[in-house]
Amino acid sequence: MTAVDVSAESGIPGDDAPQRSFRRRKRLGARVRTGMLLSYLILIGLALIYIYPFIISIAASFKTDAEATQDALSLIPDTITFAAYERLFGDVPFPLWAGNTVMIATIVTLGRVFFDSLAGYALSRLKFKGRAFVFAAFIGILSVPGVVLLIPRFLILQQLGLYDTYGGMIIPLLSTAAGVFIMKQFFDSIPVSVEEAARIDGAGTFRTFWTIVLPMARPALVTLFILSFQGSWNELGHFIVSRQSPELNTLTTGVASLVSGQLGSGNQFPLQLAAAVLMTIPVAILFFIFQRRIMNTTAGAEKG
Repeated sequence: MTAVDVSAESGIPGDDAPQRSFRRRKRLGARVRTGMLLSYLILIGLALIYIYPFIISIAASFKTDAEATQDALSLIPDTITFAAYERLFGDVPFPLWAGNTVMIATIVTLGRVFFDSLAGYALSRLKFKGRAFVFAAFIGILSVPGVVLLIPRFLILQQLGLYDTYGGMIIPLLSTAAGVFIMKQFFDSIPVSVEEAARIDGAGTFRTFWTIVLPMARPALVTLFILSFQGSWNELGHFIVSRQSPELNTLTTGVASLVSGQLGSGNQFPLQLAAAVLMTIPVAILFFIFQRRIMNTTAGAEKG
């Protein structure tokens, strides 16, 4: 008893150590929770900054022209009307635009997945003279702004007789340097040993690529598919310089004509925003379905 009392009076650390450790962990936990709370608040704020304009678009598409002009930022329309959507499918050839966009986006997406993966495999596996130069050229193309190539592309399409045709709108988009780079980097991460068994069995280069390597590249293919569909669906610059007929309008060029006032007088804010909302829905659905598939292109190879 005496030893215990002396220890307590002299202030020698004894039974207080666990309590101090507990208080220290409690303070640390409070700091961590505060940091997480601040992080979530910042992320929510950034999300609202990006989402708010889209919410305004949805709300304004159900307003009248006068209300959309006078009170453009209100999220609750005073008078809900579907007049803008009725005009899209009545006065405006929106179904034609959507049909052209679906057809072009589908062909371009499938073409990019096939040709980009084929070119990526060739740059990764085939040994040919000038391979390093070709790959360097692809990297160089990635650094060139797309708008710089619009005029040369227009001149080439005109000389080849492809201007103002579906072919002129589709063929130049069937392959991209970015897609080739993604697939090449993924194929580089796949061990060459996985192809040896197929070569021993007598499989050629294309059959080895098609039956052995390509199924292993599913993560990269899904990523390329999503990016290709989104890019071709939202393409505008190429469609402006590759066509002029109204029958070849896509959603992007059609909505651009609405914004420029070519199809009517007045601001037409509800009509323009209604078209923009409907145009966004397919890409948004595709992204939310496959968002977990967009991953590092080396992940699939490491697991394989």
